[in-house]
Amino acid sequence: MASAAPADLAITPRNLRFGRDEVRGRWWLGGDAVATAWHNSLSASFPAGEAFFIETVRRFRDQVPAELAAQIDQFVKQEAHHTREHVAFNRQVTGAGYDIAAIDKRIADSLVQARTTHPVAQLLVTVSLEHFTAIFAHAMLARAGQQFDGASAETRAMWIWHAIEEIEHKGVAFDTYMHITRSLKPAKRWAIRSLVFFRVSRNFIANRVNDALALLAQDGITGWRAKARLWWYLLGTPGVLRQVALSWASYFRPGFHPWDHDDRALIAAHEAAMAPVPA
Repeated sequence: MASAAPADLAITPRNLRFGRDEVRGRWWLGGDAVATAWHNSLSASFPAGEAFFIETVRRFRDQVPAELAAQIDQFVKQEAHHTREHVAFNRQVTGAGYDIAAIDKRIADSLVQARTTHPVAQLLVTVSLEHFTAIFAHAMLARAGQQFDGASAETRAMWIWHAIEEIEHKGVAFDTYMHITRSLKPAKRWAIRSLVFFRVSRNFIANRVNDALALLAQDGITGWRAKARLWWYLLGTPGVLRQVALSWASYFRPGFHPWDHDDRALIAAHEAAMAPVPA
């Protein structure tokens, strides 16, 4: 089955390291407790989550065409680098005084449960979450990285690097799913991926919100004020969920493909903004 990905698509693993010698403040994102909590909750989910992505996609490598198999290899390298960098980032989060052990345990427990399901179901979880990471990445880069104004140069560069590579490989898991399920009727394949995406979306947002509220509680920000401030950040200003609402909904369109919108121009515009130390 032909992919809608650009014929000249390049998925380029950039083996970079960021901020190893940096000492970040507790509220590292512009002194904003809410913005910091949201992004800490995202980062806390990445190491185990991206290891799961690698596992679920790589198991199908030998069942797909050679071109897609090569893209899977690059996808795996990129995600492995992301895992390493967010492990280092999360180490600094704990160094700033936050306890993320409960978050780590809940994520680990959820992945134990996910691994009991059919391999294609596991792949679809990855497809769903890869759409989230791609649309968040697009929103961040499309707004010139303003989401990380107030962060240090190294921290901002790390998140931009991650966003760039998420855009590059945004179609790999999807194309793997489409190839593996090519014998299914299109309507059934669409229905399955849509139902899984809806469920994964609900759980993803609920878990990240709960994790962010738990981190805010460690700063003494609790109750309705914490919830109001967090939801204003997500839906009001800057509205990190509001910004991706239409892109999120596009997944439910029959015939959808992640590369329906070619946003590689954002990559070229932002690569110069990275200031990493080569590994």
